[in-house]
Amino acid sequence: MTRDFSVPQQRKLVTELPGPNSIALQERRVASVSRGAGTLANIYMDHASGAILVDVDGNQLIDLGCGIGVTTIGHAHPAVAAAAAEQAAKLTHTLFTVTPYENYVRVAEKLAEITPGDFEKRSILVNSGAEAVENAVKIARKHTGRRAIVSLDHAFHGRTNLTMAMTYRPWPERAGMGPFPGELYSVPVSYPFRDGLTGEEAAEKTIDYIRTHIGASEVAAFFAEPIQGDGGIVIPAPGYFTRISEFCTENGIVFVADEIQAGIARTGTWYAIEHHGVVPDLVTTAKGIAGGFPLAAVTGRAEIMDAVQPGGIGGTFGGNPVSTAAALATFEAIEQEGLLAEARRVEQALWARIGDWAQRFPVVGEVRGKGAMFGVELVQPGTITPNPEALTAVLEHVTTNGVIALDAGSWDSVLRIMPSVVISEELIDDAASVIEEALGSLSAN
Repeated sequence: MTRDFSVPQQRKLVTELPGPNSIALQERRVASVSRGAGTLANIYMDHASGAILVDVDGNQLIDLGCGIGVTTIGHAHPAVAAAAAEQAAKLTHTLFTVTPYENYVRVAEKLAEITPGDFEKRSILVNSGAEAVENAVKIARKHTGRRAIVSLDHAFHGRTNLTMAMTYRPWPERAGMGPFPGELYSVPVSYPFRDGLTGEEAAEKTIDYIRTHIGASEVAAFFAEPIQGDGGIVIPAPGYFTRISEFCTENGIVFVADEIQAGIARTGTWYAIEHHGVVPDLVTTAKGIAGGFPLAAVTGRAEIMDAVQPGGIGGTFGGNPVSTAAALATFEAIEQEGLLAEARRVEQALWARIGDWAQRFPVVGEVRGKGAMFGVELVQPGTITPNPEALTAVLEHVTTNGVIALDAGSWDSVLRIMPSVVISEELIDDAASVIEEALGSLSAN
Protein backbone atom coordinates (compact mmCIF):
# COMPACT_ATOMS: atom_id res chain seq x y z
CA MET A 1 0.00 0.00 0.00
CA THR A 2 1.05 3.62 -0.52
CA ARG A 3 2.18 5.39 2.66
CA ASP A 4 2.69 9.06 3.32
CA PHE A 5 5.77 10.01 5.31
CA SER A 6 6.53 13.42 6.76
CA VAL A 7 10.22 12.93 5.92
CA PRO A 8 11.51 11.80 2.50
CA GLN A 9 12.62 8.19 2.80
CA GLN A 10 16.23 8.65 1.82
CA ARG A 11 19.63 8.98 3.45
CA LYS A 12 21.04 12.50 3.25
CA LEU A 13 24.07 13.96 5.01
CA VAL A 14 24.50 17.73 5.22
CA THR A 15 27.27 17.71 7.85
CA GLU A 16 29.82 15.27 9.15
CA LEU A 17 28.43 12.93 11.81
CA PRO A 18 28.12 13.90 14.55
CA GLY A 19 27.32 17.43 13.43
CA PRO A 20 28.00 20.63 15.35
CA ASN A 21 24.65 20.73 17.12
CA SER A 22 25.06 17.10 18.22
CA ILE A 23 28.56 17.86 19.47
CA ALA A 24 27.22 20.78 21.52
CA LEU A 25 24.48 18.61 22.99
CA GLN A 26 26.97 15.91 23.81
CA GLU A 27 28.96 18.41 25.90
CA ARG A 28 25.79 19.28 27.83
CA ARG A 29 24.93 15.61 28.22
CA VAL A 30 28.34 14.72 29.70
CA ALA A 31 27.85 17.47 32.29
CA SER A 32 24.35 16.39 33.31
CA VAL A 33 23.61 12.74 32.47
CA SER A 34 25.10 9.72 34.21
CA ARG A 35 27.72 7.99 32.09
CA GLY A 36 25.99 4.75 33.02
CA ALA A 37 23.37 5.61 30.39
CA GLY A 38 25.81 4.83 27.60
CA THR A 39 25.01 5.62 23.96
CA LEU A 40 25.84 3.76 20.76
CA ALA A 41 26.09 6.90 18.61
CA ASN A 42 26.27 10.44 19.99
CA ILE A 43 24.06 11.79 17.21
CA TYR A 44 21.06 13.62 18.64
CA MET A 45 17.69 13.20 16.97
CA ASP A 46 15.07 15.86 16.34
CA HIS A 47 12.28 14.06 14.48
CA ALA A 48 11.62 10.96 12.40
CA SER A 49 9.19 9.28 10.02
CA GLY A 50 8.97 5.75 8.69
CA ALA A 51 12.50 4.36 8.56
CA ILE A 52 14.33 7.71 8.59
CA LEU A 53 15.74 9.60 11.57
CA VAL A 54 16.51 13.32 11.27
CA ASP A 55 19.14 14.69 13.62
CA VAL A 56 19.49 18.17 15.10
CA ASP A 57 21.78 19.18 12.23
CA GLY A 58 19.31 18.15 9.53
CA ASN A 59 21.00 14.88 8.55
CA GLN A 60 18.71 12.03 7.50
CA LEU A 61 19.81 8.61 8.73
CA ILE A 62 18.53 5.15 7.85
CA ASP A 63 17.31 3.49 11.05
CA LEU A 64 18.14 -0.22 11.21
CA GLY A 65 17.62 -0.34 14.97
CA CYS A 66 14.15 1.03 15.75
CA GLY A 67 15.24 1.93 19.27
CA ILE A 68 16.01 -1.78 19.71
CA GLY A 69 12.85 -3.06 18.12
CA VAL A 70 10.32 -0.52 19.36
CA THR A 71 9.19 1.43 16.28
CA THR A 72 8.34 -1.68 14.28
CA ILE A 73 5.51 0.03 12.39
CA GLY A 74 7.66 3.10 11.65
CA HIS A 75 8.58 6.29 13.45
CA ALA A 76 5.77 8.69 14.37
CA HIS A 77 3.04 6.60 12.79
CA PRO A 78 0.23 9.13 12.18
CA ALA A 79 -2.54 6.95 13.59
CA VAL A 80 -0.59 6.21 16.77
CA ALA A 81 0.34 9.87 17.25
CA ALA A 82 -3.27 10.94 16.75
CA ALA A 83 -4.65 8.31 19.14
CA ALA A 84 -2.17 9.29 21.84
CA ALA A 85 -2.87 12.99 21.43
CA GLU A 86 -6.63 12.48 21.58
CA GLN A 87 -6.33 10.34 24.71
CA ALA A 88 -3.94 12.80 26.38
CA ALA A 89 -6.55 15.52 25.98
CA LYS A 90 -9.17 13.33 27.70
CA LEU A 91 -7.49 11.34 30.48
CA THR A 92 -3.82 10.82 31.26
CA HIS A 93 -3.91 8.88 34.51
CA THR A 94 -6.09 7.47 37.26
CA LEU A 95 -4.24 4.19 37.98
CA PHE A 96 -6.14 1.13 36.78
CA THR A 97 -6.05 -0.51 40.19
CA VAL A 98 -7.76 2.52 41.75
CA THR A 99 -10.34 3.59 39.17
CA PRO A 100 -10.09 1.57 35.95
CA TYR A 101 -10.75 2.55 32.32
CA GLU A 102 -11.68 0.81 29.08
CA ASN A 103 -8.39 1.06 27.17
CA TYR A 104 -6.66 -1.31 29.56
CA VAL A 105 -9.43 -3.88 29.12
CA ARG A 106 -9.36 -3.52 25.32
CA VAL A 107 -5.62 -4.11 25.18
CA ALA A 108 -5.99 -7.22 27.37
CA GLU A 109 -8.77 -8.48 25.10
CA LYS A 110 -6.58 -7.97 22.03
CA LEU A 111 -3.63 -9.73 23.63
CA ALA A 112 -5.87 -12.70 24.41
CA GLU A 113 -6.79 -12.78 20.73
CA ILE A 114 -3.30 -12.55 19.20
CA THR A 115 -1.10 -14.54 21.61
CA PRO A 116 -0.77 -18.25 20.73
CA GLY A 117 -3.24 -20.73 22.23
CA ASP A 118 -7.01 -21.14 22.12
CA PHE A 119 -7.43 -21.39 25.90
CA GLU A 120 -8.87 -18.74 28.22
CA LYS A 121 -6.31 -16.01 28.94
CA ARG A 122 -5.67 -13.08 31.23
CA SER A 123 -3.19 -10.18 31.07
CA ILE A 124 -1.54 -7.61 33.27
CA LEU A 125 -0.11 -4.40 31.81
CA VAL A 126 3.10 -2.84 33.07
CA ASN A 127 5.70 -0.33 31.85
CA SER A 128 8.74 -2.16 30.49
CA GLY A 129 10.01 -5.50 29.30
CA ALA A 130 12.03 -6.07 32.46
CA GLU A 131 8.96 -5.36 34.56
CA ALA A 132 6.96 -7.85 32.48
CA VAL A 133 9.58 -10.55 33.00
CA GLU A 134 9.76 -9.83 36.73
CA ASN A 135 5.98 -10.14 37.05
CA ALA A 136 6.00 -13.36 35.04
CA VAL A 137 8.51 -14.78 37.54
CA LYS A 138 6.23 -13.83 40.43
CA ILE A 139 3.17 -15.29 38.72
CA ALA A 140 4.90 -18.58 37.89
CA ARG A 141 6.25 -18.97 41.41
CA LYS A 142 2.85 -18.26 42.93
CA HIS A 143 1.12 -20.72 40.60
CA THR A 144 3.59 -23.59 41.06
CA GLY A 145 4.75 -23.05 44.62
CA ARG A 146 8.30 -23.53 43.34
CA ARG A 147 11.25 -21.12 43.37
CA ALA A 148 13.75 -22.08 40.66
CA ILE A 149 13.74 -20.04 37.45
CA VAL A 150 15.53 -21.23 34.32
CA SER A 151 16.71 -19.01 31.47
CA LEU A 152 18.95 -19.74 28.49
CA ASP A 153 22.58 -19.07 27.79
CA HIS A 154 22.95 -15.85 25.73
CA ALA A 155 19.61 -14.57 27.06
CA PHE A 156 18.79 -10.97 27.84
CA HIS A 157 15.81 -10.33 30.10
CA GLY A 158 16.30 -6.83 31.51
CA ARG A 159 18.21 -4.53 33.83
CA THR A 160 16.35 -4.77 37.13
CA ASN A 161 18.16 -6.69 39.86
CA LEU A 162 16.15 -9.84 39.18
CA THR A 163 16.23 -9.69 35.39
CA MET A 164 19.94 -8.82 35.32
CA ALA A 165 20.52 -12.07 37.17
CA MET A 166 18.55 -13.86 34.42
CA THR A 167 20.68 -12.18 31.76
CA TYR A 168 23.62 -14.21 30.49
CA ARG A 169 26.65 -12.02 30.01
CA PRO A 170 28.24 -10.12 32.89
CA TRP A 171 29.44 -7.04 30.97
CA PRO A 172 28.18 -4.39 30.93
CA GLU A 173 24.79 -5.14 32.44
CA ARG A 174 25.76 -7.06 35.59
CA ALA A 175 29.31 -5.98 36.38
CA GLY A 176 29.56 -4.70 39.94
CA MET A 177 25.79 -4.74 40.46
CA GLY A 178 25.36 -7.71 42.80
CA PRO A 179 24.47 -9.45 44.95
CA PHE A 180 21.68 -10.97 42.90
CA PRO A 181 18.65 -13.04 43.87
CA GLY A 182 19.07 -16.79 44.19
CA GLU A 183 17.34 -19.74 42.51
CA LEU A 184 18.07 -18.39 39.02
CA TYR A 185 19.82 -20.74 36.59
CA SER A 186 21.25 -20.40 33.08
CA VAL A 187 21.11 -23.51 30.90
CA PRO A 188 22.48 -24.41 27.43
CA VAL A 189 20.56 -23.20 24.38
CA SER A 190 20.45 -24.32 20.76
CA TYR A 191 22.94 -22.16 18.82
CA PRO A 192 23.21 -23.88 15.41
CA PHE A 193 26.15 -21.81 14.12
CA ARG A 194 28.26 -22.75 17.15
CA ASP A 195 27.04 -26.12 18.45
CA GLY A 196 26.20 -27.95 15.21
CA LEU A 197 23.39 -29.82 16.96
CA THR A 198 19.88 -30.58 15.78
CA GLY A 199 17.07 -29.00 17.73
CA GLU A 200 16.29 -32.31 19.42
CA GLU A 201 19.93 -32.91 20.38
CA ALA A 202 20.28 -29.41 21.81
CA ALA A 203 17.02 -29.78 23.74
CA GLU A 204 18.23 -33.00 25.36
CA LYS A 205 21.40 -31.19 26.42
CA THR A 206 19.28 -28.45 28.00
CA ILE A 207 17.01 -30.96 29.72
CA ASP A 208 19.93 -33.01 31.03
CA TYR A 209 21.42 -29.87 32.59
CA ILE A 210 18.12 -29.07 34.32
CA ARG A 211 17.76 -32.61 35.62
CA THR A 212 21.33 -32.92 36.90
CA HIS A 213 22.02 -29.39 38.14
CA ILE A 214 18.62 -28.14 39.36
CA GLY A 215 15.99 -30.87 39.41
CA ALA A 216 12.91 -30.60 37.20
CA SER A 217 10.54 -30.75 40.16
CA GLU A 218 12.14 -27.60 41.58
CA VAL A 219 11.60 -25.43 38.50
CA ALA A 220 8.75 -22.91 38.48
CA ALA A 221 9.33 -21.48 35.00
CA PHE A 222 11.45 -21.86 31.89
CA PHE A 223 12.06 -18.49 30.18
CA ALA A 224 13.06 -18.41 26.53
CA GLU A 225 13.36 -15.80 23.81
CA PRO A 226 12.18 -17.57 20.63
CA ILE A 227 14.78 -15.43 18.86
CA GLN A 228 17.49 -14.09 21.14
CA GLY A 229 17.92 -10.41 20.34
CA ASP A 230 20.75 -9.03 22.47
CA GLY A 231 22.26 -12.52 22.46
CA GLY A 232 22.97 -12.16 18.74
CA ILE A 233 19.77 -13.04 16.84
CA VAL A 234 20.22 -16.66 17.88
CA ILE A 235 17.43 -18.79 16.41
CA PRO A 236 17.25 -22.27 17.98
CA ALA A 237 17.18 -25.15 15.52
CA PRO A 238 13.83 -26.65 14.45
CA GLY A 239 12.46 -29.04 17.04
CA TYR A 240 14.25 -27.46 19.99
CA PHE A 241 11.25 -25.68 21.48
CA THR A 242 8.92 -28.57 20.66
CA ARG A 243 10.91 -30.86 22.95
CA ILE A 244 11.41 -28.15 25.60
CA SER A 245 7.67 -27.46 25.67
CA GLU A 246 6.94 -31.18 26.09
CA PHE A 247 9.43 -31.37 28.94
CA CYS A 248 7.86 -28.39 30.68
CA THR A 249 4.37 -29.86 30.38
CA GLU A 250 5.54 -33.25 31.65
CA ASN A 251 7.12 -31.64 34.71
CA GLY A 252 4.60 -28.92 35.62
CA ILE A 253 6.96 -26.13 34.57
CA VAL A 254 5.51 -22.86 33.26
CA PHE A 255 6.92 -22.24 29.78
CA VAL A 256 7.35 -18.48 29.24
CA ALA A 257 8.02 -17.02 25.80
CA ASP A 258 9.89 -13.74 26.25
CA GLU A 259 8.66 -11.91 23.14
CA ILE A 260 9.72 -8.44 24.26
CA GLN A 261 12.02 -7.90 21.27
CA ALA A 262 10.74 -10.38 18.68
CA GLY A 263 6.98 -10.04 19.24
CA ILE A 264 4.28 -7.81 17.73
CA ALA A 265 4.75 -8.32 13.98
CA ARG A 266 8.55 -8.05 13.82
CA THR A 267 9.15 -11.55 12.46
CA GLY A 268 6.14 -11.81 10.13
CA THR A 269 3.80 -13.28 12.73
CA TRP A 270 2.35 -11.68 15.83
CA TYR A 271 4.82 -13.65 17.95
CA ALA A 272 8.10 -15.36 17.02
CA ILE A 273 7.25 -18.54 18.95
CA GLU A 274 4.67 -19.22 16.24
CA HIS A 275 7.52 -20.09 13.85
CA HIS A 276 8.40 -22.96 16.17
CA GLY A 277 4.83 -24.32 16.32
CA VAL A 278 4.75 -24.16 20.10
CA VAL A 279 2.15 -22.67 22.45
CA PRO A 280 3.66 -21.16 25.63
CA ASP A 281 1.89 -20.88 28.96
CA LEU A 282 2.84 -17.21 29.40
CA VAL A 283 4.01 -14.54 26.95
CA THR A 284 5.79 -11.31 27.82
CA THR A 285 5.28 -8.41 25.39
CA ALA A 286 6.81 -4.93 25.23
CA LYS A 287 8.87 -2.79 22.80
CA GLY A 288 6.76 -2.79 19.60
CA ILE A 289 3.39 -2.99 21.35
CA ALA A 290 2.62 0.75 21.46
CA GLY A 291 4.52 2.35 18.59
CA GLY A 292 7.08 4.05 20.84
CA PHE A 293 5.05 4.63 24.01
CA PRO A 294 6.02 2.75 27.21
CA LEU A 295 3.88 -0.34 27.69
CA ALA A 296 4.45 -4.01 28.42
CA ALA A 297 2.35 -7.03 29.31
CA VAL A 298 2.22 -10.54 30.66
CA THR A 299 -0.44 -12.68 28.99
CA GLY A 300 -1.22 -16.33 29.56
CA ARG A 301 -3.37 -19.15 30.77
CA ALA A 302 -6.16 -17.88 33.00
CA GLU A 303 -5.48 -20.39 35.78
CA ILE A 304 -1.83 -19.29 35.98
CA MET A 305 -2.45 -15.55 35.71
CA ASP A 306 -5.26 -15.71 38.28
CA ALA A 307 -3.11 -17.55 40.84
CA VAL A 308 -1.91 -14.23 42.22
CA GLN A 309 -3.97 -12.55 44.93
CA PRO A 310 -5.49 -9.10 44.18
CA GLY A 311 -2.81 -6.48 44.73
CA GLY A 312 0.01 -9.00 44.26
CA ILE A 313 0.96 -7.53 40.89
CA GLY A 314 0.52 -4.06 39.42
CA GLY A 315 2.13 -0.64 39.45
CA THR A 316 1.38 3.07 39.31
CA PHE A 317 1.85 3.66 35.59
CA GLY A 318 1.17 0.18 34.18
CA GLY A 319 -1.37 0.30 31.37
CA ASN A 320 -1.42 4.11 31.28
CA PRO A 321 -4.40 5.49 29.28
CA VAL A 322 -2.19 7.21 26.68
CA SER A 323 0.08 4.21 26.17
CA THR A 324 -2.87 1.84 25.85
CA ALA A 325 -4.50 4.17 23.30
CA ALA A 326 -1.26 4.06 21.32
CA ALA A 327 -1.22 0.26 21.58
CA LEU A 328 -4.76 -0.04 20.24
CA ALA A 329 -3.80 2.16 17.29
CA THR A 330 -0.70 0.03 16.73
CA PHE A 331 -2.74 -3.18 16.64
CA GLU A 332 -5.14 -1.59 14.17
CA ALA A 333 -2.32 -0.34 11.94
CA ILE A 334 -0.72 -3.79 11.83
CA GLU A 335 -3.98 -5.34 10.70
CA GLN A 336 -5.25 -2.64 8.35
CA GLU A 337 -1.89 -2.03 6.67
CA GLY A 338 -0.96 -5.70 6.35
CA LEU A 339 2.23 -5.25 8.36
CA LEU A 340 2.70 -8.95 9.11
CA ALA A 341 3.09 -9.43 5.37
CA GLU A 342 5.33 -6.37 5.22
CA ALA A 343 7.68 -8.00 7.75
CA ARG A 344 7.89 -11.01 5.48
CA ARG A 345 8.61 -8.68 2.54
CA VAL A 346 11.47 -7.14 4.50
CA GLU A 347 12.81 -10.60 5.26
CA GLN A 348 12.82 -11.52 1.57
CA ALA A 349 14.51 -8.23 0.69
CA LEU A 350 17.20 -8.71 3.34
CA TRP A 351 17.94 -12.28 2.27
CA ALA A 352 18.16 -11.17 -1.34
CA ARG A 353 20.49 -8.29 -0.52
CA ILE A 354 22.73 -9.61 2.30
CA GLY A 355 22.18 -13.36 2.31
CA ASP A 356 25.46 -14.03 0.49
CA TRP A 357 27.70 -11.98 2.79
CA ALA A 358 29.19 -15.09 4.44
CA GLN A 359 30.38 -16.20 0.99
CA ARG A 360 31.60 -12.76 -0.07
CA PHE A 361 33.30 -11.48 3.07
CA PRO A 362 35.70 -13.70 5.07
CA VAL A 363 34.92 -11.73 8.25
CA VAL A 364 31.25 -12.81 8.10
CA GLY A 365 30.60 -16.19 9.67
CA GLU A 366 26.83 -16.32 9.23
CA VAL A 367 23.81 -14.24 8.26
CA ARG A 368 20.60 -15.31 9.98
CA GLY A 369 17.21 -13.81 10.62
CA LYS A 370 13.46 -13.84 10.46
CA GLY A 371 11.19 -11.02 9.33
CA ALA A 372 12.78 -7.67 10.13
CA MET A 373 15.20 -9.16 12.66
CA PHE A 374 18.62 -10.18 11.31
CA GLY A 375 22.06 -10.85 12.72
CA VAL A 376 25.41 -10.84 10.93
CA GLU A 377 27.94 -12.79 13.02
CA LEU A 378 31.49 -11.51 12.56
CA VAL A 379 34.41 -13.91 13.03
CA GLN A 380 38.12 -14.22 12.59
CA PRO A 381 38.35 -15.32 8.92
CA GLY A 382 38.36 -19.07 8.46
CA THR A 383 37.15 -19.75 12.02
CA ILE A 384 34.10 -19.32 14.23
CA THR A 385 36.12 -17.27 16.72
CA PRO A 386 34.15 -14.11 17.61
CA ASN A 387 35.53 -10.85 16.16
CA PRO A 388 34.37 -7.94 18.34
CA GLU A 389 36.98 -5.63 16.83
CA ALA A 390 35.37 -6.09 13.45
CA LEU A 391 31.97 -5.15 14.84
CA THR A 392 33.40 -2.01 16.40
CA ALA A 393 34.87 -1.01 13.04
CA VAL A 394 31.63 -1.71 11.17
CA LEU A 395 29.52 0.30 13.61
CA GLU A 396 31.93 3.22 13.53
CA HIS A 397 31.81 3.29 9.74
CA VAL A 398 28.06 2.98 9.35
CA THR A 399 27.11 5.51 12.03
CA THR A 400 29.41 8.17 10.57
CA ASN A 401 27.86 7.49 7.17
CA GLY A 402 24.22 7.82 8.16
CA VAL A 403 23.12 4.29 9.07
CA ILE A 404 22.06 3.31 12.59
CA ALA A 405 22.58 -0.39 13.29
CA LEU A 406 23.02 -2.26 16.58
CA ASP A 407 25.58 -4.41 18.32
CA ALA A 408 24.66 -7.78 19.80
CA GLY A 409 26.02 -11.11 20.90
CA SER A 410 27.63 -12.47 24.05
CA TRP A 411 31.04 -11.65 22.54
CA ASP A 412 29.92 -8.29 21.03
CA SER A 413 30.48 -9.73 17.57
CA VAL A 414 27.04 -9.69 15.92
CA LEU A 415 25.73 -6.82 13.81
CA ARG A 416 22.02 -6.55 14.58
CA ILE A 417 19.70 -5.30 11.83
CA MET A 418 16.15 -4.52 12.98
CA PRO A 419 14.48 -2.01 10.65
CA SER A 420 10.88 -0.95 10.60
CA VAL A 421 8.66 -3.24 8.57
CA VAL A 422 7.75 -0.23 6.38
CA ILE A 423 11.34 0.24 5.17
CA SER A 424 11.70 0.25 1.40
CA GLU A 425 13.91 -2.01 -0.70
CA GLU A 426 15.76 1.12 -1.80
CA LEU A 427 16.69 1.99 1.79
CA ILE A 428 17.69 -1.61 2.49
CA ASP A 429 19.97 -1.53 -0.56
CA ASP A 430 21.51 1.81 0.41
CA ALA A 431 22.13 0.74 4.02
CA ALA A 432 23.58 -2.58 2.89
CA SER A 433 25.97 -0.77 0.57
CA VAL A 434 27.28 1.30 3.48
CA ILE A 435 27.78 -1.83 5.61
CA GLU A 436 29.51 -3.55 2.69
CA GLU A 437 32.07 -0.75 2.52
CA ALA A 438 33.14 -1.64 6.06
CA LEU A 439 33.04 -5.41 5.50
CA GLY A 440 35.06 -5.05 2.31
CA SER A 441 37.70 -2.97 4.06
CA LEU A 442 37.97 -5.48 6.90
CA SER A 443 38.24 -8.40 4.49
CA ALA A 444 40.93 -6.60 2.45
CA ASN A 445 42.97 -6.03 5.59
